[in-house]
Amino acid sequence: MAGYDFAATERKWQEYWEKHQTFRQPNPGQKGFAAKRPKFYVLDMFPYPSGAGLHVGHPEGYTATDIIARFARMLGYNVLHPMGYDAFGLPAEQYAVESGVHPRQTTAANIANIERQIKSLGFSYDWSRRLATTDVDYYRWTQWIFLRLYNSWYDPAANAARPIEELQRRLLSGQFVVDFDGTVTPAIAARRIAEIDLHGVRPGQYKFAELDDDQKRRLIDEYRLAYVDEVPVNWCPALGTVLANEEVTNEGRSDRGDYPVYRRALRQWMLRITAYAERLLVDLDGLDWPESIKTMQRNWIGRSTGAEVDFPLQAAGVEDFFRNRRKAGFSVEPGEDVIRVYTTRPDTLFGATYMVLAPEHALVERITTAEQRRAVQDYVAAAARKSELERTADTKEKSGVFTGAYAVNPVNRQPVPIWVADYVMMGYGTGAIMAVPAHDTRDLEFAEAFGLPVIQVVQPPAGVDWRGYVEDGVAVHSGQYDGLPTAEFKAKVTADLESAGLGRAAVKYKIRDWLFSRQRYWGEPFPIVHCDRCGIVALGEDALPLELPDMADFTPQASDDPNAPPSPPLGRAGEWGNAACPRCGGEARRELNTMPQWAGSCWYYLRFLDPGNDKALCDPKVERYWMAPAKAARGGGGSISSLQSPAGGVDLYVGGAEHAVLHLLYARFWHKVLHDLGYVSSPEPFARLFNQGMIRSFAYRDRRGVYVGYEDVDLSGDAPRHKTTGEELAESVEKMSKSLKNVVTPDEVIAQYGADTIRLYEMFMGPLEASKPWNTRDVPGVHRFLHRVWRMIAGSDDRPALLGEGGETIERALHKLIRKVGSDIPAMKFNTAIAAMMEFVNAVYKIGGLSRGQAERFVQVLAPFAPHIAEELWHRLGHDKTLAYEPWPGYDPARVTDEVLELAVQVNGKLRGRITVPADAADAAVVAAALAEPKVAAAIAGKNVVKRIVVPGKLVNLVVK
Repeated sequence: MAGYDFAATERKWQEYWEKHQTFRQPNPGQKGFAAKRPKFYVLDMFPYPSGAGLHVGHPEGYTATDIIARFARMLGYNVLHPMGYDAFGLPAEQYAVESGVHPRQTTAANIANIERQIKSLGFSYDWSRRLATTDVDYYRWTQWIFLRLYNSWYDPAANAARPIEELQRRLLSGQFVVDFDGTVTPAIAARRIAEIDLHGVRPGQYKFAELDDDQKRRLIDEYRLAYVDEVPVNWCPALGTVLANEEVTNEGRSDRGDYPVYRRALRQWMLRITAYAERLLVDLDGLDWPESIKTMQRNWIGRSTGAEVDFPLQAAGVEDFFRNRRKAGFSVEPGEDVIRVYTTRPDTLFGATYMVLAPEHALVERITTAEQRRAVQDYVAAAARKSELERTADTKEKSGVFTGAYAVNPVNRQPVPIWVADYVMMGYGTGAIMAVPAHDTRDLEFAEAFGLPVIQVVQPPAGVDWRGYVEDGVAVHSGQYDGLPTAEFKAKVTADLESAGLGRAAVKYKIRDWLFSRQRYWGEPFPIVHCDRCGIVALGEDALPLELPDMADFTPQASDDPNAPPSPPLGRAGEWGNAACPRCGGEARRELNTMPQWAGSCWYYLRFLDPGNDKALCDPKVERYWMAPAKAARGGGGSISSLQSPAGGVDLYVGGAEHAVLHLLYARFWHKVLHDLGYVSSPEPFARLFNQGMIRSFAYRDRRGVYVGYEDVDLSGDAPRHKTTGEELAESVEKMSKSLKNVVTPDEVIAQYGADTIRLYEMFMGPLEASKPWNTRDVPGVHRFLHRVWRMIAGSDDRPALLGEGGETIERALHKLIRKVGSDIPAMKFNTAIAAMMEFVNAVYKIGGLSRGQAERFVQVLAPFAPHIAEELWHRLGHDKTLAYEPWPGYDPARVTDEVLELAVQVNGKLRGRITVPADAADAAVVAAALAEPKVAAAIAGKNVVKRIVVPGKLVNLVVK
């Protein structure tokens, strides 16, 4: 071979790894499992297989985890490093609708393409564990987990999910009772269970056994972790489906297709993630995650403390209301003539000058006066056409309509006008607010827009304007509470409200239950039927998997009418939609909605543990091994103990920050449910999380602003120019996008430079967590480094290898390299590790040689970063077996300390010379050597040295006057 043939080398070793299943990791109990080794589970956020395939930004995180995985194997770990595909979703189905090709076909083709690309980069995945969320034997277990959610409830006493049968037994035994005030409705009864004294039956309550069968069933259904409810959703009639907030643009249109989206109440499947709000919040503290990600999750959960307060509607008998409440106490349900609000500032009640109801609030229609009815109805209809983002944007102009009705302020009995405004959302708090414009910026803007009163009730520090003041202060214009500081006022007024039966202390969360329905074909079918006699009935586990039916037409029923009823594609599946009720055997209808794409990605890390198991989601022994707290191992000159966590779960999870909230929050929720029910051993799924930065790309535009593709850009000169016209082009760094014509695919780079080059370049660009631009002009530099490594060890036709005796200088440099790279890899400082390897190669060329043993150790250090060339060089150094499991080399601490050091000498901060001193020289000796250096002596001649600063191992600075 004349030189380094990267294409042949990479093809050879990729074929070798696949043929020998080099990276297959046996499970406990399987042949080849090394029981004495500690485990390490390193995982990428698995990709969505789009038709566009990978661009060069995608392999960044995959390369990082591969370096870690290869390093851990060399340290003696059993390494679980799997790959799969998040393959359900709206894009695949929408493409199928447009093209007429079944989404199963397009998804399979997309997976084949992306898998080819991933394998071409030489990642050491255990391909025997490969899965896709669209695999029937995978989504069987997604359905199984849904049944666990459906058949569980959240027991507040246990602070955990428990089987629904336990709730039924407690109700039937009389341990739990149902509040009953004349009419039992499931929603009211279900919410009241949490209020029940577990030790006895209070007056005015009835035992569960006294309800009829239908009431019992509906009551239980209301308390399940998976339940059906009528909720406001983002309804896109043109796409025929509900959209998540993230699928709706700021303009209130669908991200896919740019169709109008409306807020509309529909019956949907919901998951009761709110029951886990406090645990999801508290348990963040024990996770080794970026603080920014934790903050985003905390903000999404949105815990706050305050008070629930009841405002009765103004009516002739309102004084009777206050008398009755003082006797009966605060009611679990406010009643039909009461507006309940939640406020974090009960100390500002005396400043409430108006109230606002969300347009969807149930009271709006009933309390609106005849004079205001048309205006209110028009406003409510307009609000339904807006997205949630539109309604809550800080920059939007405030809008609202007076209902004509009034409520009564419970602390001063003053009438308060009731408005409807779209900045109040039904999903937050109670869907109603008391507005205190003097001390809330949003309320102040609204009050000023509509000429409503602004009353000061908090005195700020001297010199601070009270209008719009939102911090703590001292009470004013608040009756008997005047003079109280905010904290004391809050506590006292809340206690007084509770005594009067008008309020109570409360903790609220901004997070809402997870809307879990999609009116699509390409998703997991719900294992549910609807029976006229039995209601909602779950299929038995023996009926799983419930497979998607084959359909020629899976187009959703599109419409221009925002009030058109949903018509999911599965409604056209013929006999598939009919089933026997598992409970009574009668005729039933299958659930026609499907699960959202999030479902399959919530738990894939667990299926990777035991993907071939057809008897269970995962063998408990296997789960306990891989998800247990990690045990450390150390091999020679490296350790990954800094990457390990005592919390248990996936040891290292790497992916983009764009999944900071929803995917991670949903996965944590499902994991906690499975943990409560005894199916997983760790309380959290991901012990350590690392977010790689985004790789952007240069984009080029001509003077018209038209983007120019790379193939038409000449980069040979000082400025980018159009190859044909010679016009100088504007250059900017942008996110990679087809529309910007700046997408670079790994296929292009691999064809020209090889997989090892792209791996090294992406890791050398800068810190892994930083956003950075891809610059094709810099790639050849890394490629030349690999050629230098090749010539150094294997030689070429015109230059022999540098293998020889080696020497102490290279030996010491090698020991430093082993220590440096062995500490940089677990710190994920891959760019500095590569820089150190480049420095070592430069040193070898400068000295003129290295020994075979030194070459072998260098190749071992290079192997996690550039595995193809490392394997080939290892083979050429006389080894028959793969390098993948060779132990990481050690280093001698005595050899990583320099005998002499070269220090810079500065005079008043300017470099004036360099000195060489013994490594253990005292500061006085270092300063003396600096003063004796001829260039330094000339610079300080005739001046006084007023300060001598020695930075050990780096420099001396002499301050002179």
